[in-house]
Amino acid sequence: MSDLLFTDPRLQEEIKNNTRTKLISKDTTFLLPGDHIVFIPIVLKGVLRIVREDEEGREVFLYHLYPSETCAMAINCCQAGKKSMVKAIAEDDTELLLVPVKMIEDWFKYPEWRMFINNTYSTRFEELIRVIDLVSFSNLDQQILHYLEKRCTAAGSSTLTITHQQIADELHTHREAVSRLLRTMEEKKMVRLGRNSIELLN
Repeated sequence: MSDLLFTDPRLQEEIKNNTRTKLISKDTTFLLPGDHIVFIPIVLKGVLRIVREDEEGREVFLYHLYPSETCAMAINCCQAGKKSMVKAIAEDDTELLLVPVKMIEDWFKYPEWRMFINNTYSTRFEELIRVIDLVSFSNLDQQILHYLEKRCTAAGSSTLTITHQQIADELHTHREAVSRLLRTMEEKKMVRLGRNSIELLN
């Protein structure tokens, strides 16, 4: 699979000799806060959802990782010698390429790898800025809509099997507030609510 990510034959050979793949079933947590990171995951198939969780278990959704993408937070923790600060959950059955920590710096001699890592930092930084803007400057209904749109895109479906409590947990707010706004969004024909399901209509 590395030939789909990189074209340098020397880098492809390094990947072949030093990495392994791992299959993660849908809804399985791959990484938890506090875990010691020994590999960085590159998504080959499927989608990973990255969530920030505090010591009390409160969560904030950050971003998704799609095929050919990796997690800047994991890379940063590896390079700084820190434990994981995020949770990674498989949105679908997902295949990962696991790159040992020690190879991250070693492979900087390959321009393709260096560009891949730099682009990862740039992309994730822009996404985190959007999350901060949403949390700081947007109303909760806009945050919910953004969250639903991202989850639907990741699932490849306009309908999510999800509870109001799960949304509240990942948006770090109260279930009652989420339920109230979802009912308002349903009245505006933005969503259709079902039993533990939400269909995005726009």
